[in-house]
Amino acid sequence: MKIKEILAVLEEMAPLAYAEDFDNVGLLVGDAETDSTGVLVCHDALENVIDEAIAKSCNLVVCFHPILFSGIKKITGKNYVERAILKAIKNDIAIYAVHTALDNHSAGVNKIFCDALGLTNTKVLIPKQNFIKKLVTYTTPDNADKVRNAMFEAGAGTIGNYDNCSFNTEGFFTFKGNEDSNPVIGEKGKLHTGTEIKIEVVFEKHLQSKILKALFANHIYEEVAYEVYDLQNAHQNIGLGMIGEFETEMDEKDFLFFVKKKMIADGIRHSAFTGKKIRKVAVLGGSGSFAIKNAIMAGADAFLTADLKYHQFYEAENRLLLADIGHFESERYTKNYIVDYLRKKILNFAIILSEENTNPVKYL
Repeated sequence: MKIKEILAVLEEMAPLAYAEDFDNVGLLVGDAETDSTGVLVCHDALENVIDEAIAKSCNLVVCFHPILFSGIKKITGKNYVERAILKAIKNDIAIYAVHTALDNHSAGVNKIFCDALGLTNTKVLIPKQNFIKKLVTYTTPDNADKVRNAMFEAGAGTIGNYDNCSFNTEGFFTFKGNEDSNPVIGEKGKLHTGTEIKIEVVFEKHLQSKILKALFANHIYEEVAYEVYDLQNAHQNIGLGMIGEFETEMDEKDFLFFVKKKMIADGIRHSAFTGKKIRKVAVLGGSGSFAIKNAIMAGADAFLTADLKYHQFYEAENRLLLADIGHFESERYTKNYIVDYLRKKILNFAIILSEENTNPVKYL
């Protein structure tokens, strides 16, 4: 199996188009055309993880955090990033990162977080903006089903839990082809009138070229009329953070001890207790201080995230319990999810969970 075949499965799990613009996801090191000897899944592709990959004969390391995040001008081994990259290159090991592509997925990092806590009725906390487009096209009644189904197959027409969604109206059309035209219906040089079906579908923006290709391949006209619009609608099933509920509310202190146990956290920093029971909980794996207001607006009793600064704890303003459980801890089970996903999709192949603990934060 070539590395590129495994990468295709990873993109099904976490489409790279879901990633934030600031991020650096996908294949960071290596040649996708290389035959893979095994996959090692880790949280951070540090030098000790590359050593582990070498020892376990894995030439593809799938990491959550990208070891290459911002541009570098030299690779001399002077820091932990350069040492890991050098060792990977010397040993023909590819590195692939998922990061915010999986953060934004409805089954990704924050759903994993919610599931670990047993939260139900979960939904995205900050739906992704500027990600949905709309395609409008026109064709004859006898060609409409073929065009619609082709676009559905390419990924158009999915809204939340529903697919094959479209809006169709019947209308009256006119055209007259010039001397260079080759009309499928009517004659060039003559005005032609008839009935058309207007088809409207929405789609995720990264699918546009695939959907247009399907449209052109299945449309009968020589010149296909179509329009593409950017929509203001937020994508309710893609985005950062998640919010859910406990079946039974609990006291704030009991809640924090519960979280500490479930997420295997060595310590939790938190804001002042509000005196309220905890039932509705917002989570955001990794650095999530930017979402405090979103959690408050969503009516959360508590917000779990990481990397909070001193003054940000004031933002709780007695409206919710704000807790920093640790960056690594909030994403703890992500690599397990990736391993399970790959093992279900790729049978009889070495998919290995890294045994290295790459959490850089230690506690006394």
